Amino acid sequence: MLEHLYLENVGPARAMTMALAPRLNLITGDNGLGKSFLLDVAWWVLTRTWARDLVVPAPGAKATIRYEYTKKTRGSYAYESKYEPAKARWTVKPSRPPIPGLILYAQVDGGFSVWDPARNYWTEDAPDRPNGFLFAPSEVWRGNEHCNGLLEDWALWQAGRDPAFELLTQVLAVLSPSPAEPLAPGKLRKLTVKDPKRYPTLAMPYGEDVAVIHASAGMRRVIALAYLLTWAWQEHVEAAKLRAERPTREVVFLVDEVECHLHPQWQRRVVPALLRVMDALTGEHGSSVQLVAATHSPLVLASLEPHFDADRDAWFDLDLEARTVVLRRRDYVRRGEVGNWLASEAFDLAEPRSLEGEEAVLRALALMRRADASDEEIRRADAALREAGLPDIDTFWVRWGYFRDRREGASPPRPKRRKA
Repeated sequence: MLEHLYLENVGPARAMTMALAPRLNLITGDNGLGKSFLLDVAWWVLTRTWARDLVVPAPGAKATIRYEYTKKTRGSYAYESKYEPAKARWTVKPSRPPIPGLILYAQVDGGFSVWDPARNYWTEDAPDRPNGFLFAPSEVWRGNEHCNGLLEDWALWQAGRDPAFELLTQVLAVLSPSPAEPLAPGKLRKLTVKDPKRYPTLAMPYGEDVAVIHASAGMRRVIALAYLLTWAWQEHVEAAKLRAERPTREVVFLVDEVECHLHPQWQRRVVPALLRVMDALTGEHGSSVQLVAATHSPLVLASLEPHFDADRDAWFDLDLEARTVVLRRRDYVRRGEVGNWLASEAFDLAEPRSLEGEEAVLRALALMRRADASDEEIRRADAALREAGLPDIDTFWVRWGYFRDRREGASPPRPKRRKA
């Protein structure tokens, strides 16, 4: 498991520190403040490879990346890497690195990276092993030299009644948007006369089998995740068996924008579902799973209110303050309604409304704090609230109506006491 990450003079901030939790770590923050950057660095420190491009500090900066993670043997491994500009590289220990476990990284563009200790770790008998399996979005579906890809593997597993297909079916069911709309494989089917292939399909709730290549963007993201989790774990277990080794004790799963393309109903389910899926995949072997996920979704944070455990989980938030990026580990507090999460430190909205509604409410609140507000100002603020489209059910009307009626002298008179 990745335990600690410290960066100096690299990335959007002069320094950033993360003391990660062992099960779930969420990263929030505005665009461009470093969420994907932190995931890229996490992948590198665990695998010594870059899933995307090499991270390069500003010219002349003395940059360091210090990290610590648990390893196959007892205890933790710690190292401080320095950037060498003349060689355009980050330093690593010349000796073989400790084994951090199975490392998975789902990028927001649909790409996927896998580092498997049973297939990628350098050994004397296999010094030419690949540094990691890096899949472009198209390779996830069509395959490359290391993998058949989703379309071929799914079809082969289904036609051959391979146990991997049963596992894939279970993973899809757990990752479904709702019990009423399960992700379930349909029958294999040809698409055109000229194409000899039979394509996997999804059995849609409206009674039609739709080829997975024609599925919606949200479904494609989720079935790609389901396939690669199944493929990576199955291949790892088989490789470990061939090497007469036990499967890894630890899995680290990095996910960028975990809610990408997903309907709000799905956003509420995806992170708890991923935790269940990883436990189901690895549970037979007693492996521990650490999930590190970046998100822009208030529904993702709200969905964890029944599940968040402060001893095993953490929330990290990136903010821009006085032109400086700051990374903080924040206390996770249950907030109830999703609108309360929009107005939290995670998203920094002043009000969980439209921009016009927010401006009108803020002006009205400022007026409520003034003792000298005139009747005309109150009428204009009331008109602005209505023009902003504040609906009748908005809870702000209760506060505003009480203030307006009291200031305009419209409060009902108190009932007179009866004489004894």
